Amino acid sequence: MAGIEQFIPLILIFAIMYFLLIRPQQKKVKEHAAMVKALRRGDQVVTQGGIIGKVVKVKDDGELEVEVADGVKIRVIQSTIATVMSKTEPAK
Repeated sequence: MAGIEQFIPLILIFAIMYFLLIRPQQKKVKEHAAMVKALRRGDQVVTQGGIIGKVVKVKDDGELEVEVADGVKIRVIQSTIATVMSKTEPAK
């Protein structure tokens, strides 16, 4: 019985860490994945590097083509998009 009593504080510490650290991080990752999946042409985005641009093309292989200035397009990996500043309305 004394052996189990020694593990109770460790179990409580793990439970607290799970609810305060691990679970919110998993939720944040899921939200980011959903945001990246919903990207479409015309969305204004900010990359993790701080580059602001407009999505010109969404490719199937996890890449985006982003226009950062008139006629200047760069290829960006979809998962490096930090935020979407403005969404475009879906085409009818």
